[in-house]
Amino acid sequence: MLGAPMTTDKLLLPFDHVAAHEHISRDDARMADVIARTGEFQFKLDECESVYESLLEAIAYQSISGKAAATIFGRIKALGANGICPTPEEILKARIPTLRKAGLSNAKALAMKDLAQKTIDGIVPTLEAARGMSDEELVERLISVRGIGAWTVEMFLIFRLGRPDVLPIHDLGVQKGWAITYRKRKMPKPKELLKFGERWRPYRTVASWYMWRAVGLAGKDARKITKARPKKKRAAGGKNQRSKSR
Repeated sequence: MLGAPMTTDKLLLPFDHVAAHEHISRDDARMADVIARTGEFQFKLDECESVYESLLEAIAYQSISGKAAATIFGRIKALGANGICPTPEEILKARIPTLRKAGLSNAKALAMKDLAQKTIDGIVPTLEAARGMSDEELVERLISVRGIGAWTVEMFLIFRLGRPDVLPIHDLGVQKGWAITYRKRKMPKPKELLKFGERWRPYRTVASWYMWRAVGLAGKDARKITKARPKKKRAAGGKNQRSKSR
């Protein structure tokens, strides 16, 4: 998510990016500066043909480099009869050792099987049905899938459905970009970012995209931004409270 801006056919965007620029930079010189240095908002929507396929790919990409994930997902796709993407039924029939041999961890293999079963059961909606659901309903439905968290669903909402008002408050890139843009030494806590982001409604997706770009603009200086440390709890006697477990 922190790479260079991606090109797109503007007709694919389901909202007015010019209006979004004006809204999020109005009375905000720092955001206006990031926009001026980056250029107009642009990205290419993913082309996965189903919610199932999009999440299957997301599971493969979790917590590893993009290059390694692409290789692994290529092997997973090869398991399908059509060589494009295995159906839910094909994933359920695939043995865990087969999925492990493709490069998946045991947890990811089990997550893919749960995704397949929940797709068959109708819990994971079709792409057409998903377009008619609210962000909140989709998050609630999809996080029921093993291995799928709110962040993964938020990326689906942004990069597949093109929803304009998604703010991934737990995304480190967005947190770091915010700290860089607003000249902070520490990344904000999720609740702080959520509160601040209210000013960007109804275009929080666009603001998030510029936070990712801000990290790229900062270059090596982005490394100076660190996560805020949680405050240490103090016992009644005034000393730092220590955990009993080790």
